[in-house]
Amino acid sequence: MKLNILGCYSATPRTITNPTSQVLEINNQMYLIDCGEGTQVQLRKHKIKFSRINQIFISHLHGDHFFGLIGLISTFSLLNRPNDLHIYGPKGIKEIILLQIKLSKSYTKYNLFFHELESTKSELIFEDDKVEVHTIPLKHRIYANGFLFKEKPGLRRININAAQEQNINVCYFNKLKQGSDLQREDGTIIKNETVTFDPLPTQSYAFCSDTVYNEEIIPLIKNVDVLYHESTFLERDIEKCIPTGHSTAIQAATMAKKANVKNLILGHYSTRYPEIELFQKEAETVFKPVLLADDGKVFKF
Repeated sequence: MKLNILGCYSATPRTITNPTSQVLEINNQMYLIDCGEGTQVQLRKHKIKFSRINQIFISHLHGDHFFGLIGLISTFSLLNRPNDLHIYGPKGIKEIILLQIKLSKSYTKYNLFFHELESTKSELIFEDDKVEVHTIPLKHRIYANGFLFKEKPGLRRININAAQEQNINVCYFNKLKQGSDLQREDGTIIKNETVTFDPLPTQSYAFCSDTVYNEEIIPLIKNVDVLYHESTFLERDIEKCIPTGHSTAIQAATMAKKANVKNLILGHYSTRYPEIELFQKEAETVFKPVLLADDGKVFKF
């Protein structure tokens, strides 16, 4: 599992920082999460292939999380994109994007599908044979969702040495990978577990930005491998959290601890602070390991 941070700062883009956008690569598939202004420039800068992005997940309709979307959609068309593009986001996103396309007469040359969200409960919004994606209801100033990406269990792995010792023909390998036992012509049974290994462990990633401290989502993110949780403020500015709909680094760490996650990534920093290391220092008083998102940073798990 690999996470490319394209932008992770709050509010407006600056020459040295970018608003929220990231690319999650899990089970050899790529997903774009949020699309703040300048996302397509960041994709180019970090050499991420546009053609591999077929699903985009938008958390909410504040500009620093989706203002880059129309530009990316337009560029895809100019590049003669052949693949369908699916966009998952709050109700209203279809109207916003289609109005821009209509008035600029920038109609796409590929199929564009919108999956609008309005449920305040967690729901399965995407699924294929490798990954499923659930919403994580967040508490912000407007309707917002986080996203939980869960890898599905893979096939069992052939123990080549054991299979050769048992003289098993390769034509039976697919059946073994699917977990079946084999029966010889004399009626004896070869147990699957004697000639295969367990599938590789699955991984999970929870994206939570923007939100106030909200213990209601803990059951949804329990035991995830990686939690990205917004940490807009340091503790000295905790009084700003409720009116703005954000969290502190310590609150993010508390969520990670109570949900028993393996790794915590902080992001969505307010640019009022001189250095992001302050967020890590505060969060580590509650939970470890704490990782700091930053523009251009890549995490591998």
